[in-house]
Amino acid sequence: MIHAIVALLIQSAIGLLTGDWWVGAALGAGIFMGREHAQAEYRWIETYGLHVRANMPWHGGFQLRVWGLKSLLDWALPVVCTVTVATLIGA
Repeated sequence: MIHAIVALLIQSAIGLLTGDWWVGAALGAGIFMGREHAQAEYRWIETYGLHVRANMPWHGGFQLRVWGLKSLLDWALPVVCTVTVATLIGA
C-alpha cells in the first residue's frame, strides 16, 4: 500500500507542476514497476542461477515462478491508483 501512496505523491507533484497527470502516472508507477522487476531478477538469480547473475537469461525476471502475490500487488496497485487519478483529473 505504501508503494501506491508514494506513486500518488509523485504523480501529484508532477501533475500540479506541469498539469500533465499522465506523465506523473507513468513516472510514479514506472518506478515501482522497475523496482519489482529488479527484485524478481534477484529472486531468479538466488533460486535458479546459483547466485550468479550471468546465469540468468534475459527473460528471468519475467518468469511467473519468481513472482508472488505481494510482488505483483507492489507494482499493480501503484499502476491502478495512478491511472485512476490520471483518468479522473487529467482527462
